[in-house]
Amino acid sequence: MRYYPIFFFFLLPLSANENPAQLYLKNACNACHGMYGEGIGASPRLQGQKEGILLKKLKELKKGKTRTAFGNIMISFAKGLNEDQTIAMAKYLSTLKRTEQKEIYELEYDDNAGDGSS
Repeated sequence: MRYYPIFFFFLLPLSANENPAQLYLKNACNACHGMYGEGIGASPRLQGQKEGILLKKLKELKKGKTRTAFGNIMISFAKGLNEDQTIAMAKYLSTLKRTEQKEIYELEYDDNAGDGSS
């Protein structure tokens, strides 16, 4: 029997003075899209996307429109943003960039570790 993890997402009350970076973390966007919007698994990459495209996508989600099954999760998040927060979030997401940190796989893989056969 296979077990699949069940995720429960709760929208947290949004404060008018929160910046988009705080909203991104508070609403656990990083859980699916990554700390830098790089995308994880089926969740799309947000970093490097144009602000206008991100804004259009967020507005479509607010209206309940999505093209993927995974997009259904995003509808409730998008509906939790007011108009100013939606615009600010699109602007913020368009500025996300990868830091100079090594990729996670580079950190986990050690050339000197051997293959474990000795």
